[in-house]
Amino acid sequence: MTKTILVIGTYDTKDDELHYICERIQNLGGQVLSMDVSVLGDPSKPTDISKHAVAEAGGSSIQAAIDSGDENTAMQIMARGAAALCVQLHAEGKIDAMLALGGTMGTDLALDCAQALPMGVPKYLVSTVSFSPLIPPDRLSPDIQMILWAGGLYGLNSVCKSSLSQAAGAVLGAANAVEKPVAGRPVIGMMSLGSSCLRYMKHLRDPLEARGFEVAVFHATGMGGMAFEALARQGYFAAVMDFALSEVTNLMGGSVVNSGTDRMTNAGAMGIPQMVAPGCADLIDFAGWQDIPAAYADRPFHAHNRLIKSSGLSSQERRTLVRDIAARLEQAKGPVHVLMPTQGIEEWDKLGEPAHDPEGLAAMVDEMGKAIKDPIQLSMLDCHINDQAFADAALAVLDGWIADGTVKGGAPVKPD
Repeated sequence: MTKTILVIGTYDTKDDELHYICERIQNLGGQVLSMDVSVLGDPSKPTDISKHAVAEAGGSSIQAAIDSGDENTAMQIMARGAAALCVQLHAEGKIDAMLALGGTMGTDLALDCAQALPMGVPKYLVSTVSFSPLIPPDRLSPDIQMILWAGGLYGLNSVCKSSLSQAAGAVLGAANAVEKPVAGRPVIGMMSLGSSCLRYMKHLRDPLEARGFEVAVFHATGMGGMAFEALARQGYFAAVMDFALSEVTNLMGGSVVNSGTDRMTNAGAMGIPQMVAPGCADLIDFAGWQDIPAAYADRPFHAHNRLIKSSGLSSQERRTLVRDIAARLEQAKGPVHVLMPTQGIEEWDKLGEPAHDPEGLAAMVDEMGKAIKDPIQLSMLDCHINDQAFADAALAVLDGWIADGTVKGGAPVKPD
């Protein structure tokens, strides 16, 4: 089946480049639907979706955008319309993927379009600021692909054609190859980190699969949490085991290693049953290339590798974090069960390890008992999060939910 790629850009200023991309996709056997998000000028030939249609989809008009006298206001009108049209075109089965081209203005708009489309729809962005720190993590959709628009600020040349042609081939190849996430079995969404600090997934995966579930484990280093939240918004999970909350800690501490302000809210908003534990919530992760901020410089830290390093939370900061976690969970429309392992929440907080802080852990346990209130359930577990006993407690909660119909599709495994 021939795939149709939505090509988005300002056709008044990047007409040659956008038409080059469209021709490359067509020459490779794909179809193109073109969308003009210009404001002031016009393309050399009409696009499939005009700038007027885009502005109207954004609840405004091109004239209103021009009359605003502000380029940021005008582009946000176009961004609203382009994102709304992306949703509509995908729902109608008219597009299989998107490819956008832009500088900072076009990139700003394209990021909204990419976030509007569900996971599994290929999203490619050719941008002069690809991978730039100008793009905050919470603007990125979890499966977006970016290619630097090298040498392409003004006009076609051999350098920028290399980027544009790669993007054309990549987006069409992805549209042809993608296996979109369609659950054949009910899915348990699980958050974790690498097994050097959190190991419960090793104890849980086989028993969960034996109960008839597929298990999807997401890496809690920013983008993983964004993917987890995106799928939760789609109602993709039968239940979640949200046992690694470092991204919430990072958000509180101002670290770039976060997954946005809606972390820990989407499963609850969809009524998806949640099990929650504060795995690695005692650490703030920083980019390895950054200096540890002065506020944390006198604390123990762990350099995981050259990309990421961690510093610990004080006792008071842990209490603040627990109250934030409780506030997020209180919004949930479905059942929530918090598991608090009182002997530790990650491998590096054990005796002799860099993050060992019994007073800080005690403060977290104490605040958890105060902040978590009915109807949220709380179990204090006399174990470490990496112990088999923690996994057993999580499975017991799940089995109860299966038995009473809270979680659909699984079957509890009876002990021998």
